[in-house]
Amino acid sequence: MKDSGGDGSAAAERELPLSQKAVKVLGNVCFSAFVLSVLVFTVVAVTYQPPDPWLDSPKAIISKSLAATLPNATFRTDDSVLPTGEDLVPVPLRNDTAADAANDTIPADPANDTIPADPANNATAADGASVLLPSLPPPASDCDTDAPINCSDPRALVAIRRFNARVFRRSIVFLSYEKPVPGSASGECDAAWRFRNRREKSWRRYRDYRRFRLVPADNCSYEVVSAGKFRSGANAAPKPLPSRRSSSPSPPAQIPDAEINDTIPTLGSESDFRGGKYLYYTRGGDYCKGMNQYLWSFLCALGEAQFLNRTFVMDLNICLASTYNPSGRDEEGKDFRFYFDFEHLKESASLVEESEFLRDWRRWERSSGRKTGGKITVHKVPTYKVTPMQLKKDKSTIIWRQFDGPEPENYWYRVCEGRAAKYIQRPWQAIWKSKHLMNIVSQIAGRMDWDYDAVHVVRGEKARNKALWPNLDADTSPEALVQKLTKEIRQWRNLYIATNEPFYNYFDKLRSHYKVHLLDDYKEMWGNTSQWYNETMVLNNGRPVQFDGYMRVAVDTEVLYRAKHRVETFNNLTRDCKDGVNTDLLTVVMKI
Repeated sequence: MKDSGGDGSAAAERELPLSQKAVKVLGNVCFSAFVLSVLVFTVVAVTYQPPDPWLDSPKAIISKSLAATLPNATFRTDDSVLPTGEDLVPVPLRNDTAADAANDTIPADPANDTIPADPANNATAADGASVLLPSLPPPASDCDTDAPINCSDPRALVAIRRFNARVFRRSIVFLSYEKPVPGSASGECDAAWRFRNRREKSWRRYRDYRRFRLVPADNCSYEVVSAGKFRSGANAAPKPLPSRRSSSPSPPAQIPDAEINDTIPTLGSESDFRGGKYLYYTRGGDYCKGMNQYLWSFLCALGEAQFLNRTFVMDLNICLASTYNPSGRDEEGKDFRFYFDFEHLKESASLVEESEFLRDWRRWERSSGRKTGGKITVHKVPTYKVTPMQLKKDKSTIIWRQFDGPEPENYWYRVCEGRAAKYIQRPWQAIWKSKHLMNIVSQIAGRMDWDYDAVHVVRGEKARNKALWPNLDADTSPEALVQKLTKEIRQWRNLYIATNEPFYNYFDKLRSHYKVHLLDDYKEMWGNTSQWYNETMVLNNGRPVQFDGYMRVAVDTEVLYRAKHRVETFNNLTRDCKDGVNTDLLTVVMKI
């Protein structure tokens, strides 16, 4: 009976019309799709975190930019430079520049420049701001047009300021001038000034000094007929400090930037130490990882210190990952101040340097038995699973987080995962790129008179990886670059090429169409006679510092940002996606 029943049902199924069979198959497919969609919705609902109001601020742009490199508990290797606070977050100007910056101009030092600005005589900058131009002094009744140019005459400074305002107002903001001095020939004046770049959102100031040729003009005024290149006015340059006599010839001295304050803060007296509250992180698995992971972890620690209202104990030593070193090896002994602005960090967060802290800790700990201050209380935290919220009410003088476990359990940024992510805000505004590096950026842009376009050409490992980037190599070939850039950028413009292509002559075909500039064209800016070389040697206890791969990419990126017109590899030059084709779907979802 069972067999006959089974045969009957099979026969009945064979007798079903074709339309009913199609409906049955379609119903099965729809049901399967429904089950799959419910499963996907359940996974998303479990892993979804509601948006935090802080994530709607400009800081979120940087956080998401770095989080995109974190599909799981470990970072991918990335040779790019993460945008820092001054790139994305507008910051208020310092008090000495804020008042005049509102009008996009700051008058010169009254002691050196007594020429008032005439509000009726103005120009319009690229962003629509009114730029005040200095007015001419009243004409003298007995002016002699045949007399030699007097550089100390206020008319000379007026002519120079008017010339600069007309030529450079779209790129830089002039902050202050110094009184011009005679150049090397009759009719030449050298003038110095301080400025900031319009495309940089920080308050940092830079210096330039140029040589101008002036001639008498109508109404007893002076007129600039030609101007030298960036820092061509040697007689207006700051004077070097006198050095010891030496029998051997020495290279020309470069003046350090007096506005850089890289000094290490001190704790002071025992009462100051005991009155403070500190958060101390021991070195973890982030050491010798990529710089992006270092920043992600460091700012997690700094954010926890701010959440706990404690002073962060900071190790200035950095281990630079092998990807940034020509030797291909990790290099210890790098200084945080080589790469980032320590002065701005000190102004933005409460911190103390690690060796200074440990020395004072040992000293005051030994004296605790002889004084009534008592023993310094320490709370050791052996795992990241102890959350910042659990430590909020801790009264210990020192909270000492220890990271002795295996990777990735010993990564600093694990402290800010899970529920802690809703409480800890990474203070991205505290991290700026080093002024030592930004001075090089300013010099390169100044050599091109801040009037240049730029292209970012990504090659290297990505161009060799045909599986993920099948078109990149061909799309960034010399012939392809000429074909595409001539449609994007006007010919014979200054063209800066930011690239990881190691062969200098790779872009020679573009030289028939543009004035090509590469980072290696400016090697003297970090050579052994440069300002950067002298400043970093001081930080490195008199030892020379190598201009490493991370510094190169940082400078390349910042010069790129300041271009008037920018062409990107993955937006303009190639059909490939930045993260490559055939990327794992889960990685893409987690990035989103």
